[in-house]
Amino acid sequence: MEERRAARVGTVSGLALLAGGTAVAAVAGGAHSVFATLLLGLLALGLGHALLTEIRRQAGRRGGGWAAQDSINTVLLAGWAAGALTMAVLPVVPVPVRAVGALLTLGYGLSCASFVRERRRAISAPAAEVTSGPAG
Repeated sequence: MEERRAARVGTVSGLALLAGGTAVAAVAGGAHSVFATLLLGLLALGLGHALLTEIRRQAGRRGGGWAAQDSINTVLLAGWAAGALTMAVLPVVPVPVRAVGALLTLGYGLSCASFVRERRRAISAPAAEVTSGPAG
């Protein structure tokens, strides 16, 4: 089944921020119970999965070439990776938050690279021929 969705920016960026923010919330601040920490961690994993699924959908869509939305998604994912790297290297940030920042840097960076690779592959792939019915 062919993907008919248009290029979007808000979905990828929003999911990236939600996944990262939830992961940081799981380890940072306040007196979380073990249950709350595990629940926030599982929520972050679920949001990460949704992010990867949306990146695959956005990168794999057919039609057209590299759109402005593709550039924006790439820049935003790279920007989130840079922001997470900043959080990971600041000495004033607690160690668990720095560890999550390092993991987010890796995740956002790999997501960005994967998006670019898959989008270029989808653009260069020959379009599937649509048949109008049985040959007669």
